[in-house]
Amino acid sequence: MLWLALRFPLLPLEIFARGTKCPGPLAVAASGAAHAEIVTCSVEARRHGVQPGMAVAAAWAVASGLRVFARDEAAEQAALERVAAWALQFTPTVCVAAPSEVLLEVGGSLRLFGGLSRLWSEIERRLVAIGYTARLAAAPTPLAAQWFTRAGLSPRIRHPDALRLCLEQLPADVLGAPDALRNLLDRIGVRTLGECLRLPRDGLARRGGKILLEQLDRALGQVPDPRPPYLPPAHFQAALQLPAPVEQSDALLFASHRLITELCGLLAATAQGVHWLGFALSHEGRAETRFELNLVSATRDPQHLTAVLRERLERVTLPCPAIALAMDSGELTPLASRNRSFLPDDRAQAETTGQLIERLRARLGEDAVQGFDTLADHRPERAWRPCEPGKESAAQAGLPPSARPLWLLQSPRPLAQIAEIPQYEGPLTLLTTPERIESGWWDGHDVAREYFVACNPAHALLWIYRDYSAAGGWYLHGFFS
Repeated sequence: MLWLALRFPLLPLEIFARGTKCPGPLAVAASGAAHAEIVTCSVEARRHGVQPGMAVAAAWAVASGLRVFARDEAAEQAALERVAAWALQFTPTVCVAAPSEVLLEVGGSLRLFGGLSRLWSEIERRLVAIGYTARLAAAPTPLAAQWFTRAGLSPRIRHPDALRLCLEQLPADVLGAPDALRNLLDRIGVRTLGECLRLPRDGLARRGGKILLEQLDRALGQVPDPRPPYLPPAHFQAALQLPAPVEQSDALLFASHRLITELCGLLAATAQGVHWLGFALSHEGRAETRFELNLVSATRDPQHLTAVLRERLERVTLPCPAIALAMDSGELTPLASRNRSFLPDDRAQAETTGQLIERLRARLGEDAVQGFDTLADHRPERAWRPCEPGKESAAQAGLPPSARPLWLLQSPRPLAQIAEIPQYEGPLTLLTTPERIESGWWDGHDVAREYFVACNPAHALLWIYRDYSAAGGWYLHGFFS
């Protein structure tokens, strides 16, 4: 087995800062009180002289533009769980180790990703894309990997024989022992794990308790160290605090893309797709602004979801600045993988059409993009109805090619006549025999017409008819391309 530990030292800060590219000077305090101490701070805050452990009042004195957030441990735990769900795309065995670690058993994934080095680099690259900074360490046991990250080290230990030699160099502080035990080890001169391991086991157990020995044995792999696996959620929910109020809706795309990337990691790991995404923008003292993305087909492509969201955000008007963003995926849909074709095929064309429909609807609105279906009626204006794009009926799919045009006028247009010859930019020449339609007496909209395909001097093809009702005359009803 090979365990990869991910430790997030800046997690208390990044849950507030990852919503924008340039968060500015930020800090996280232990509580919202002014006398609380700074837990962690951004690089910009450090440049102004802010340091962890400094009182909030002193931090504001050296950096007047500093934004201080109260630490939110519940949000940190939720972020860890979302990272664990995202990490399932690399291995089916993922564990959450509070307060700031995620463990991956990657022994069975190395061949798939081309070795440990490539897997390591890929995880680091994708973590940066979702806005997290992590320290990685690999070891044959999960506890040893955790201890290396706590010591600020990033070794890649694969052989159990090398594990003990590397563990002996670690400081005893990585044990996370209670204060009484830590003081005891300090009094007897134990500074490293190597010195701890060289102590007599009976005396160490008598003074430090069996828990200390169990930890050392688990780290060395001498006793089992079972970890509860993380189970992916049935649907994805995430909220992102914005470090500064956002006044323009298009500025939310960066933060939304990070949530979408997290979601697509979960979808890739569970072989699922998403049909619907709901977004909620929080405002100070105002009701939330909500909008949705309704997709034609399930997908887990982050680039496509981001492109559709970009179009949709252009139609969102914020009543006041947004301070937080939440996203909900609704129910996830199984989405089987498939082999790719060397040449374009009908399925690829259908997917491209569906993506175009989704982007047009996001830009223009749901009702602005419709398909059409046929009805069993001879009257052209009543022979169709709007429907969901791509949802044609079986009757329409089996229809033979028609001589009718696709471009019908909203209402027929009367045509002038010269010597009983209909005119449209000149005299019209009839090219076909008449198509006689007499229908509609049962609903009060009866018609009696003879339709022709006609051509004018500019060689434009038109669809015209002669009306045999009381009104009479010639009418233009459509155009051929």
